[in-house]
Amino acid sequence: MRLYFSFILFILITFSIGSLGEPRLGKDFFLLNDPLPVKQDGIVEVTEVFWYGCGHCYAMESKFKSWNKTQPDYVNFQKMPVTWGPVHKVHANIFYTIEAMQQKNDLHAAVFSAIHNERNFLSSDIVAERYFAKMGVDIDTFQKYFNSFGVKQRVSRADKLSKQFEVTSVPMIIVDGKYKILAKSSHEETFEVLDYVINLQKDSS
Repeated sequence: MRLYFSFILFILITFSIGSLGEPRLGKDFFLLNDPLPVKQDGIVEVTEVFWYGCGHCYAMESKFKSWNKTQPDYVNFQKMPVTWGPVHKVHANIFYTIEAMQQKNDLHAAVFSAIHNERNFLSSDIVAERYFAKMGVDIDTFQKYFNSFGVKQRVSRADKLSKQFEVTSVPMIIVDGKYKILAKSSHEETFEVLDYVINLQKDSS
């Protein structure tokens, strides 16, 4: 019996060691079927495709902030909201409205908190207006940006890119419009793959 358990332990350890190592294309990260043209400017673009209503995206929010603070100048990180359905499009509009207003306080964090902690899903324009007014945002300013051509144009572009990137789940990470990384079983593993792909892309540019 002792010999049997020793054998099983050996198999498990061997499997674990064999499963470690550098991330692999087609297993840990994937080439996009319809990639964007890569700019030869030395900058690696990293885009987190997310949704405010996604619990995993909420859990990753602080992780991405911490990660982004440690990145070299050649890494440009940005977020892009999904636009699958009516609620997603309202949330995408909210995201780009916040970006356009350039508020000093972190309204993105406030929106995540409203949805996941206060159970306020911000599912319509009116509900969003009321919430931001409560947050001290001038309602006329909010409406000006929320209904602006610039914000609608950015939502439209996000919708186009989501389809081009074949986004079927979030969070999803796009590197240089060429590779996509799906969320792994742990945050640490996700960022290990991301760092690997960034270095891979930097070396090839």
